Amino acid sequence: MSKTNVLFLCTGNTARSQMAEAFLRKYAGDRFEAYSAGLDPSTIHPNTIRVMEEVGLDLSDQYSKDVMDYMGKMHFGYLITVCADADKNCPSVFPGLGQRLHWPIEDPAAFVGSAEEKLEKFRQARDQVEQHIKAWLAELDAE
Repeated sequence: MSKTNVLFLCTGNTARSQMAEAFLRKYAGDRFEAYSAGLDPSTIHPNTIRVMEEVGLDLSDQYSKDVMDYMGKMHFGYLITVCADADKNCPSVFPGLGQRLHWPIEDPAAFVGSAEEKLEKFRQARDQVEQHIKAWLAELDAE
């Protein structure tokens, strides 16, 4: 049985979408092929790597990708935006797309504060992403 492709999209592909990609692989890698991309990709934020390591997930094989690397080249059963900017600015016509979802998760990289406060924002985003993944999978299983 072939896996359904899922694309997580945010602006920079540096935090939330990377987390979602890793969590989907962890919880349903047997059912879904997880991808992530950004509208304006940068490098994965060091705090993203750190907070994911705290829960036993290694992001060393992941890197930031541009949404244009995928647009029109692959079919995605789901496109899930994880920030308001990506939801607003993602092309409304996305060839090869099944269902589009939006999970509004605050950008931890945008938070201004001490290093420890910033790290805590990344932990909060990580936990929100994980909750969204688990709830979405439970919803799909109930259908």
